Amino acid sequence: MNKTDDEWRESLSADQYMVLRQKGTEAPGSGKYVDFYEDGVYACAACGQTLFPSDAKYESTLPGLIGWPAFSEAAKVGAVELKDDDSHGMQRTEVVCSNCGSHLGHLFADESSPNGQHYCINSVCLDFKAKK
Repeated sequence: MNKTDDEWRESLSADQYMVLRQKGTEAPGSGKYVDFYEDGVYACAACGQTLFPSDAKYESTLPGLIGWPAFSEAAKVGAVELKDDDSHGMQRTEVVCSNCGSHLGHLFADESSPNGQHYCINSVCLDFKAKK
């Protein structure tokens, strides 16, 4: 997706723009999908690409990662891309939408996850599509 910065600003809310395009983070516990558990899929709020299935969402117990939606896996291979992130004096793995390049959150190791992976994703980056 090729949009100018002005086009992104026009199509996203201020909070979405800050996280999706400027790699910000919403405050823990503040997102609408933290305690949300319905059947469906979570899509990128910027472009609509399906990112995570609802059955991959779980409640993490890992200190420091509680308060954001947690997913154990992406919806399909290639839905998200992983990038090295050494910002803020930390070594992390950034998760971005493979379609539009928007920042979604980070990937961490997490023993409380069904498969040891924890996609820590900002709610503001997601749109939920209920299963029909």
